[in-house]
Amino acid sequence: MNEHEMLNLRQAAGHVHLEPNELKHFAQRGEIDAQERGGDWYFEHRVLDEWAQRNILASTVRDLRHQHDAMMDEQRRARREGWGVSELFRTDAMSLAIAAKAKAGIIRDMTDLAERSGLVYDVDGLFKELVAREEAASTAIGEGIALLHPRFHDPYLFEESFIAYGRSERPIFFGSTDGSGTRHFFLVCSTDHEMHLHILARLAMLAHGTDLIERLDAAEDAETVVAAVGECEAEYRK
Repeated sequence: MNEHEMLNLRQAAGHVHLEPNELKHFAQRGEIDAQERGGDWYFEHRVLDEWAQRNILASTVRDLRHQHDAMMDEQRRARREGWGVSELFRTDAMSLAIAAKAKAGIIRDMTDLAERSGLVYDVDGLFKELVAREEAASTAIGEGIALLHPRFHDPYLFEESFIAYGRSERPIFFGSTDGSGTRHFFLVCSTDHEMHLHILARLAMLAHGTDLIERLDAAEDAETVVAAVGECEAEYRK
C-alpha cells in the first residue's frame, strides 16, 4: 500500500480497526485530517497511520484491549495467530545500561542501537523521524515504558522488521502524561504498515496487562529480555 494513497471511510476504518461511524466522528471533530467528497470521507494513508499510532499509545486499557483483540482476529484470519513480538527482538540491538540522562540523548542512543543491527538503511533519517514523533507527542505510555517509532511510518527505512530495546540506568523524564519516569525504551522498526500498528498495540497491552516491567527490571542480559517478552505474550494469550 502506497503511504500517500487515499483511503475511503470503510477502508480507513478497517485499517485502524474502528467502526466507520466512530472514525467519521473523529474526522468531523477535526481530530484527524480527512476530506469529505461526494458523501464519503477520504484519508491519506500516512496521515491515518500517524494518527492511529498516537491513538493506540493514548488509549485506555479497555480501548486498547478492544483494538488489540480486533487485530488478533485479523491475525487469525490471516493464519498468523502464533505471531509474537518477541520474535522481532535482536540481541545485537539491545543495551541494559543506557547512560543518557535526557530525552535527546535517549533518542540518539536508541538510534545507535538500531544501527548496530545492520538493518537500518537511513540512520539519519530514522533519527529525524524519531525526533519529529516525540515533538508531536511523547511515546511514553506510563508503566516506565516508551515505544519509540518514526512519526510517519516509512517501510523503506529498514531491511526487515525488528525491535531495538534499551534500559536506562535511571528513570528519565520522557513526557509520560502521568509525570512518571521512563526506564524501558522500545524502538519499533517495521517494514509493514499493518504490522507496525499491531506491534505497538501488542507492546502496549503487555506493558499495561502483564508483569513485563518487573521482569525487565530484573533482566540481567539480552536473552533474558527476549524470554521475558515471550513469556508475557504466552501468558496474555491464555
